[in-house]
Amino acid sequence: MSLSRNLTATVFVCGALVLAGCATESEPTTEMASAPAPAPGNTITGEGLENPAPTVTLNWGNLPEGREWGSTAGIDIDPNDGHIWAYERCGAGTFGGGVPINCDSNPVDPIFKFDRNTGDVLANFGGGIMMTPHGIHVDADGNVWVTDFAGNQDGTKGHQVHKFSPSGELLMSLGTAGQAGSGPDQFNQPNDVVTGPDGSIYVGDGHGGQGMTTARAMNEGRESGATGRIMKFSADGTFIKEWGQIGTLHGEFRTPHALAFDSQGRLLVADRGNHRIEIFDQDGNYLDSLYSYGRISGIFITADDTLYAIDSESSGTSHPNWVNGVRIGPVAEDRITGYIPPHDADTRPYQGAAGEGVAVDADGNVYAAEGPNSLRFATGAFTKYSVAP
Repeated sequence: MSLSRNLTATVFVCGALVLAGCATESEPTTEMASAPAPAPGNTITGEGLENPAPTVTLNWGNLPEGREWGSTAGIDIDPNDGHIWAYERCGAGTFGGGVPINCDSNPVDPIFKFDRNTGDVLANFGGGIMMTPHGIHVDADGNVWVTDFAGNQDGTKGHQVHKFSPSGELLMSLGTAGQAGSGPDQFNQPNDVVTGPDGSIYVGDGHGGQGMTTARAMNEGRESGATGRIMKFSADGTFIKEWGQIGTLHGEFRTPHALAFDSQGRLLVADRGNHRIEIFDQDGNYLDSLYSYGRISGIFITADDTLYAIDSESSGTSHPNWVNGVRIGPVAEDRITGYIPPHDADTRPYQGAAGEGVAVDADGNVYAAEGPNSLRFATGAFTKYSVAP
């Protein structure tokens, strides 16, 4: 805390700050001392930070009759009409290869468009194409991009990125169906996809790095073909370049879990295992890092460059003391200005449980896509946090 150099009474200041001591005296003046700035709050716990969307609606969105919510990690806003695009994993509470329920064994339509005001279903498609949807992005034309994270047992689905029209027509698929790999025409657990200002396609590839916590484990992961990279393609799907590997240096990743562009055309990557957001230009040159957002699963940037980042993975073993939830701040600064707390969770008594995906509509309402850690506490795949009336 600092004090104004112009004090009304040196004796008063010395008395008030006796523990700090008083070295010199100064002449009294009639100018008032400036008030100290309010405390910014606790970035780690969220205490003292403003919650801009305090009204919680659990189990948001109307699932078709006869279906049960599965987990998810992806949600986005349609840039044309402002409604909500998301998916659920065909009733599967867990995800990945080998689970009994997935979008291959239960090929219902996993992709939804919801009315942002009522939660009613406006579109539903994608059945029979994917194994485990993971990331979702809606481009400027309203096309819906989804990453298919895991391969099926037959080796015919998964490890791909799919582009759908707004009505559900499959327009493009990248990667080799069902075959994980580290080549330019392969993905190995693709996490998220986003299109750049010129229509180029960026994919965050490689999920396993977050569990590699030693130099030896990371080296073995790289040697085994595990990936931690960003892949760039032209708008027609032609491979252009890639950057990154499993590691902790800038430009390396331990699970590049989510992608977003800010208004300057900078690419932000939620590097979950390294507890940071890495920022690049569109050619992959490293620009900056943000460290105040926790162990991030999802990011969303509003038109005024406010960054929303959701932490679903901080725990006593992976990121002690950090409380889950949505942290909010200006994308140009590594500073938290707002916070939406997590669900209470008996299995995570100090840190709570929050979703993996996050999106914000034009009114400032926040939507969370609930992953395996939070699904049962949220009682549904999506939670809506509304601004105060």
